[in-house]
Amino acid sequence: MYSHGSESLIKQARGIQEPELQKFYSRLIKLLQGKELGHETIDSLQRLHLILSATKYTRTLPADLQNRLVSLLSSPVEQLQVLSSAVLRETLSPAGQEANYNQDISSQLNCHAASLLLAQAGSQDNLSSLCALLLRSLENRPSDGPNHSATRTLPIVNTILTHSPQCLTEDQVTLMSKKLVDWLRYASTTQGSGASSGGFFTGSRSRQPLPIAELDGTVSGDFFTVLCVGQGFTEDQWMNVYSFSVLRHWLLTFHSSEVLTCDVADDRSEIDGSVVSMVSATSSSSRLLPPKERLREKAFQYCQRLIEQCDRKAQKRTDTDLQKACLVEAVCILDCVCVEDASMVYRAFPCIKALFGRLSSDLSFARVLLPVAQFYLNHGEMAAVDCVAMWRLVFGRFPNELFNDPFLAHELLRFLRLNLESLQLHVPQYTRHFPNLLKFLAWDSPAVVDDFVDLLPSLVTSGTALELLHTLLDLPCLSATLLLQLRSMCLPISESGGRSLATMDAFRNPSFRGLFLFLLRGEAGSGDTIDRLSTLLELLSEAADWPRVVQCAQTVPILLHIFFNTIITVADKALLGQVILVLLERSSLLLNIPKYIVEIHRVFSRQLIRLCKVHPTLVMDQSHELLDFAGATSNVYSKEEIYTHVVWALGEYLSVSYDSRCSVRLITSCFEALEAVLFEITSSAPPPGTGCPAPRVITTLMNALAKLASRSHDLIPRVSLFLSKMRNVSRSGSVSWCVDEEDLVSIVTLGEELWSLLKMPGVAQSVLNPPPHVTTPQWHRDTNVAMPLQLRTLTRLTQAHASHALLTPASPSAHTST
Repeated sequence: MYSHGSESLIKQARGIQEPELQKFYSRLIKLLQGKELGHETIDSLQRLHLILSATKYTRTLPADLQNRLVSLLSSPVEQLQVLSSAVLRETLSPAGQEANYNQDISSQLNCHAASLLLAQAGSQDNLSSLCALLLRSLENRPSDGPNHSATRTLPIVNTILTHSPQCLTEDQVTLMSKKLVDWLRYASTTQGSGASSGGFFTGSRSRQPLPIAELDGTVSGDFFTVLCVGQGFTEDQWMNVYSFSVLRHWLLTFHSSEVLTCDVADDRSEIDGSVVSMVSATSSSSRLLPPKERLREKAFQYCQRLIEQCDRKAQKRTDTDLQKACLVEAVCILDCVCVEDASMVYRAFPCIKALFGRLSSDLSFARVLLPVAQFYLNHGEMAAVDCVAMWRLVFGRFPNELFNDPFLAHELLRFLRLNLESLQLHVPQYTRHFPNLLKFLAWDSPAVVDDFVDLLPSLVTSGTALELLHTLLDLPCLSATLLLQLRSMCLPISESGGRSLATMDAFRNPSFRGLFLFLLRGEAGSGDTIDRLSTLLELLSEAADWPRVVQCAQTVPILLHIFFNTIITVADKALLGQVILVLLERSSLLLNIPKYIVEIHRVFSRQLIRLCKVHPTLVMDQSHELLDFAGATSNVYSKEEIYTHVVWALGEYLSVSYDSRCSVRLITSCFEALEAVLFEITSSAPPPGTGCPAPRVITTLMNALAKLASRSHDLIPRVSLFLSKMRNVSRSGSVSWCVDEEDLVSIVTLGEELWSLLKMPGVAQSVLNPPPHVTTPQWHRDTNVAMPLQLRTLTRLTQAHASHALLTPASPSAHTST
């Protein structure tokens, strides 16, 4: 792991003796007492860090050295800050002086000192005392110096509360709420000292403080916010910015559990709510509110002012991005406030509704509108607001036009996952727009497949199941079509002398336009699939090796397993029967990606058997289609996996014991279809371009014929004759339908076993069609038989023998021989 030189240094660090270490401490103290700390000091600090970190024991440094290292935390040289913080993190604080030690560090507060404080707070009590120390520093009057730590303190408090909210007492929460109100609402409205632009003779007395400005350059006429600009900022203005950055986390942590006792479902009239809103809107009445409620009110006012400021045209591009970020945060905070106090919904909705009307036509604000959608989802029903336009935008235009935006895809899918239950209950448009949502998956499947693993079960309903299954199978086609759509916008229609893609020509051909438009549809309900699907697959055959299409194809089997896990729980037997028909149909209608086809056939095979085990009567319901599939010899070579399982299902479940509708005529019809296929593949060479049939297909057909014959004894002579002929043919030498000698021996052996078994029809029926209590025995639980008693007796005998072996000493001869 380490180089030879590194291992040598680590060994030296671990082997240093205490006297030598004390001399090193003394030499380092002398270096730190110097006026200039040069390379020798830095080198010594690096050595000290290696010595301390190379051993598992935590050391205590001399008090003088510890104090000097603490003072280095405020050094103007960042390398010294980093080294001192790293060294102190490997040491113990002085015994009995933890409070003074933390106070010394907090007085030097910066990012490195903050990480040190958090690293050395090893318990809940330590965190609580650290919080108390930091909050006391916030109570001090802001200083005018540049090194004041208030702007550092608030983010550290926020970090501590993220991991341990219970560190603060109720009084401390009240104090912080008051401080946040002051910083948010009452920051100065004049620019800081950096705003002066006077000449050489301009003295401090002649400098007039300039007012803060808006992003469009006009003078601000209201209180300071994060969107106010100036050439310099005062300490309280910086605290305003920091307070806004931690406000949402503070509200979610300390206010959500103490929602005002105004239930949405109570009998309070809308008039009462509006009166409360009008009263709390005034500044004088807000001062009478308790600190937490007052913070909500000021947060509400602050966010409304931010939304108004975002309506101004910024002079810089970076300020436009800042406006979008502030809009997102402001709407999220308003949502928190309205969740805590439902009376504010009526005051907030006009502002949110106007914001939606202003931004909905501009897709560059798509990520801003997602918090607006969250607000609509949480409070739209209470405010009786029509949300159709919002969901048409979120589920319609966003995925349809911005499917290639990775940031929007992540945030929209996260929004869906976080609100899944609410969307299913209150937003019917959600499940109808699954063709649009799947465009994110078709475009960038590796990035979003985890999201769809969570979302897909919510999209599976009795009304969408069949169309969703077809859409999942067509995802590689959709991926190719999205690529063609983007390329068609960038490339000219015809390029002289250029190489044209046949797929692109087909995409632009009006006669095929309807096929591609079906793939690009935004809503479900226009049909499960299309009649000319084979034509579409042929047109897209050129895209089978495109990297994005191949990536998309790799995720489909995963999603199909999730689909079938869900469909079994939500669908009735009739719908599951239709699903089986889709499996049979689509097994030959897939984009020509060889590995993709193999994986899909494997999934189809497993799920077909699973569906039949859950509802064995499905085999009887779909017997006509299953027989047609099993009777096609071409399926033996092109769809080996699914064909084998279809034959097994017919042989296993086409029985009176599973469905009383099963007749001798149907059994005979199935027997004849399978017999014809088995005879054809074992009496002739494989078709050109194909290999020999898989031995598993042949053995499955033989077993199925034997099972069917055991249920209708008139068929036993026919299958016995066929098995005997197969044995005679194989003995005459090699056969064209099986090239491996071991496989041929196994097939012949199975044939002889079945032939012998069918000589005794009664025994054959019991062996080939055992009743359920035989195939799934639970004799170890049945108290009416002797098996439980035998098992308990054997267990006790085994335990007694093991105990005897442990207690008996080994013989001396055994030791000697050893």
